[in-house]
Amino acid sequence: MLFGLWGDCSPASADVKDLKYAFPEPVILIDVGHGGIDGGTSHGDILEKDINLDISRRLYMILRSHGYRTIMNRTGDYALSEENRWLKTKSRHIRDLAQRKELSEQVPASIVVSMHVNWGRNKSRRGPLVLHQNEGRSAFLATSIQDSLDRLYNSQRLPEVGEPFYLLRHVDSPAVIVETGFISNDEDRAMLTSKRGQQKIAEAIYAGIVQFFTVM
Repeated sequence: MLFGLWGDCSPASADVKDLKYAFPEPVILIDVGHGGIDGGTSHGDILEKDINLDISRRLYMILRSHGYRTIMNRTGDYALSEENRWLKTKSRHIRDLAQRKELSEQVPASIVVSMHVNWGRNKSRRGPLVLHQNEGRSAFLATSIQDSLDRLYNSQRLPEVGEPFYLLRHVDSPAVIVETGFISNDEDRAMLTSKRGQQKIAEAIYAGIVQFFTVM
């Protein structure tokens, strides 16, 4: 289910109206990680899929309020594999990933921002990490979002190439995977689960996206 396709997207301010985009009408696809039977990583009863959806909703509202055509590919707690009836495979995981790729092509998306949460055995590991394709536009998008999130988290990480990830290997549009923090770290988890923290994360990702479209 796509949410937010082709609605009224008149810029909310003169600044946004004056932006010179690399594309005539950028379409941003927010890929909301996991969902339904696939909860993603977790900490007790705190599930990644719920955090992904909460932050994605906030990011969607910010982007739309500033005039960006924005789409969410998951608006509730369900797995995208349930919508994939065209791929002949018993693997729910493969159907889910293939459905995400297919939706990015149907739009078509100018950029794809895939929302996730990280986990580590070492509970001291913290901070955001943005993964990108081995491609210049994707790398710049990742750097823009990483820098913005680093300022929020007071961290100093560099984006990384996400070679093993299906979405990054199969989506043609510039795409990134945003690991918004470590659910296994107490400080990050407080940020990831509070309304205030989720809003700040969404605003930081938005700022990175704006930087991408301003420069490219």
